[in-house]
Amino acid sequence: MSPEVRAVEGRVWVFSEPNLNTDLIMPAAAFRLPRDEQVKLVFSANRPGWAEQVRPGDIVVGGRNFGTGSSRPGAELFKLLGIAGLVAESINDLFYRNSVNYALPAMECPGILAAVKEGDIVWLDVIAGKVTNLSSGEALSGAPMPDLLREIIEAGGLFEKLRREGYI
Repeated sequence: MSPEVRAVEGRVWVFSEPNLNTDLIMPAAAFRLPRDEQVKLVFSANRPGWAEQVRPGDIVVGGRNFGTGSSRPGAELFKLLGIAGLVAESINDLFYRNSVNYALPAMECPGILAAVKEGDIVWLDVIAGKVTNLSSGEALSGAPMPDLLREIIEAGGLFEKLRREGYI
């Protein structure tokens, strides 16, 4: 099991709004742009300049039903920005699956918003379903990632897994 899937450690960015829509993650203005331009607009509608502040290894913490809406490539853009993981009170099913497809470790963890504040450093183990706020010492348990989904992330995403197995 690759260590970057097993556990990641990073600085927290908090997006606590319930039902945070993919339209806010990737605004309409980004649609016809190349990916390297799209990443600059992530969260630009509600957090202008956020994409320039992100560092590789950072972790997004979200509220209830994070990533609701269309199947815009928000998870892919997070990966391109260097986001190491996502943990939220709950994650919209489509966004969760897109996270797995783009090899972004993601986990649901009720109570995460009360346990972290922006800028904290957390250790996130999506396989075991554990989150530890290294800044405060608080530890939480969430939903562990099933083996099949872990295998997709370890392969580098769904398309890479299918390539390796000879399907494409």
